[in-house]
Amino acid sequence: MPATTSDSTTLPSAPADRILLVARQQLFAYGYSAFTMDDLAHELGMSKKTLYAHFPSKETIAAAIIDRLGRGIHNRIETVLANTKLDSTQKLFAVTEIVGSALGQVSPALLRNLQRYAPQLYQKIDSIRQKNIPHFFGRLIREGIAEGKVREDIDPAFATEFWLQAIRGLVQPDVLDRMGLTPRQTLEKALHILIGGLLTPSGRKDYEKHLAAKNTSP
Repeated sequence: MPATTSDSTTLPSAPADRILLVARQQLFAYGYSAFTMDDLAHELGMSKKTLYAHFPSKETIAAAIIDRLGRGIHNRIETVLANTKLDSTQKLFAVTEIVGSALGQVSPALLRNLQRYAPQLYQKIDSIRQKNIPHFFGRLIREGIAEGKVREDIDPAFATEFWLQAIRGLVQPDVLDRMGLTPRQTLEKALHILIGGLLTPSGRKDYEKHLAAKNTSP
């Protein structure tokens, strides 16, 4: 099962970086259970002894790949949020594109494979999600309120928790399979509902009438 590395002529020179680059290609292509140190060493043209000198197991390699992916997303989002030339709406779409691009590399099959064969790594992905969503989404909500782009009656803490739990639930492998969606498609659909809402203008007017009546009733 050795992978074909189309960009092998541009591999990084540092051994650990080369290992992680090729390992990421194999992991994403074949899944965790089919990813082996033998195949990785063969693809790299490296002895297993040298490979093990850098990473003692395929689990540590996969963990390093997940950590790098998480750091890359985090750093790119931080750059967007620090850009004073963008308003909160522009930042939201830029952040969505960054996350969507990263999720586009992750198939439901890979998530299911990790969940079954490496639950500790699946949990690592969820831990990164739980750390980053409140940090970044909360900032976007608060900036949006300050700019008048988000309703001021919205509770940023509740909105952030709502989004976190929605995404955590929606990207479960069994849910993705049931809907026939990729993680990126799921993110985009969820954001569309969150931003656009479920109701038409007419529906919102009716809802607001019912809400007003409820709030004024004894």
